[in-house]
Amino acid sequence: MSETPSPQDREVVARQLGRTPRALTGVAHRCPCGQPDVVQTAPRLEDGTPFPTVYYLTCPRATAAASRLESAGLMKEWQADLGTDPELAAAYTRAHEAFLATRDAVDVLPTRASAGGMPDRVKCLHALAAHALAAGPGVNPIGDRALAGMGEWWAHGPCAAPQTGADQGAS
Repeated sequence: MSETPSPQDREVVARQLGRTPRALTGVAHRCPCGQPDVVQTAPRLEDGTPFPTVYYLTCPRATAAASRLESAGLMKEWQADLGTDPELAAAYTRAHEAFLATRDAVDVLPTRASAGGMPDRVKCLHALAAHALAAGPGVNPIGDRALAGMGEWWAHGPCAAPQTGADQGAS
């Protein structure tokens, strides 16, 4: 369950992303440092364009960790596992259905596509890790694998340093 983002959360997410977040509706997970690392987004952008992502990984350190896994070829390896492990494939399909149920509770989109290539492909570990963090362990098996491989991205403290009074007054 995501929480309503505070003005400070919105500011932190904007600094994490380097831009104003789009369609932000909630903080879906907080890093152990206390800052948002996954946000929940509306199924449509402000202009009505479908935005099927729902969970968005915002912490640049977590994003870099997911990118390292993608560069190491794990998407291809885990895609192959879906073809040879029926239990994994069934759990991944259930993750897709849970994702769609969350999205559909807000707005039903014309696409049944969901994050990260679910239910048939492993396409984006960032999206799958975000879903796993937001939904909790055991919901998205590929997202759980990604999280296990990402290490402790939070170990060096907050990725977005708090603004000081001088920073807040600058334009």
